[in-house]
Amino acid sequence: MAEIKNYTLNFGPQHPAAHGVLRLVLELDGEVIQRADPHIGLLHRATEKLAESKTYIQSLPYMDRLDYVSMMSNEHAYCLAIEKLIGVDVPVRAQYIRVMFSEITRLLNHLMWLGAHGLDCGAMNMLIYCFREREVLFDMYEAVSGARMHAAYFRPGGVYRDLPESMSQYKVNKIRNAKAIDALNENRQGSLLDFIDDFVAKFPKLVDEYETLLTDNRIWKQRTVGVGVVSPERALNLGFTGPMLRGSGFAWDLRKQQPYEVYEHMDFDIPVGKTGDCYDRYLVRVAEMRQSNRIIKQCVDWLRVNPGPVITSNHKVAPPNRESMKSNMEELIHHFKLFTEGFHVPEGEAYAAVEHPKGEFGIYIVSDGANKPYRLKIRPPGFSHLAAMDEMARGHMIADAVAVIGTMDIVFGEIDR
Repeated sequence: MAEIKNYTLNFGPQHPAAHGVLRLVLELDGEVIQRADPHIGLLHRATEKLAESKTYIQSLPYMDRLDYVSMMSNEHAYCLAIEKLIGVDVPVRAQYIRVMFSEITRLLNHLMWLGAHGLDCGAMNMLIYCFREREVLFDMYEAVSGARMHAAYFRPGGVYRDLPESMSQYKVNKIRNAKAIDALNENRQGSLLDFIDDFVAKFPKLVDEYETLLTDNRIWKQRTVGVGVVSPERALNLGFTGPMLRGSGFAWDLRKQQPYEVYEHMDFDIPVGKTGDCYDRYLVRVAEMRQSNRIIKQCVDWLRVNPGPVITSNHKVAPPNRESMKSNMEELIHHFKLFTEGFHVPEGEAYAAVEHPKGEFGIYIVSDGANKPYRLKIRPPGFSHLAAMDEMARGHMIADAVAVIGTMDIVFGEIDR
């Protein structure tokens, strides 16, 4: 019988489970992984360097494109860092809107993760189920910003505009008759808040559907239980954050430990795992979706009864409204200066972090008093997780490497930034 020698295998970058541009160099003994070496540098977006030549407001849309599954969460950290440097106050209504959309973004992220992770491990139907709900969440994004993905909705000092009083509706076409269109428009008769409220009421049952498909599924458990185990101490030492850390049993969540915006007024729990394997991290993320749903409901209820401004009245930072801009020369000058020159940020440095769906997402800005950052550095959650690939995959089979990548929730835009 021939001896099986160690050999090296390129896993990716084209492999669908490598999520686009991840190249893993696997050293194998038969089908058992001896070493997994992640090679990055195939995407390199150069966001940090580009920010040095753009005004603060011009760099905002780049944030959406870092982790292109958690768009508004990236904007959130960026705006918080700028606000820390300027010392600008954000209206309370804007804070509630930000928190609500941060949690909508968490649902978007976790649904994408669940669908893709399921697909990687052979559960084909999961993607279709998850994308059904993602479409509805994208409608919410589109209602406030006009874009379904790269919203650029959060702005230094608040949000771009208030929540719309009406939802766009489907129209009769060749494919669907009037009866089918009426059914689609049933929950679009009121405001955006009514639309979100309707979704929040339905969502727990939909999460039950995902759990029916996966949680006690024998094949799913064979693919994930005992795979990629990380002890609590090791998870801390490796710099894990978010569900990767909570899956190992650490109840660390910036929304509770270092509350920002109005999270201290929110009632929600932090789900934690026990064994730190892929299955625990799956359970944590599914439980997180239920908690995010609770937070969104609390924000909707508050926003219904508390009108008010949604962006700072400091016109050195935020533009005046269109009406006053067209009737007042001072406001017109503010508008012109803001969009040509931008605003000047006082000298100093600031770091702001948010509990991004994948973990701690931080923005570190150094300002020299100009209208653009002197330096901007991004602390992405995925980079630390990918660094642990070797440790988590060693001793497992090639098929388990797919499950380990999936459980990390990798998006390469933020890793190779």
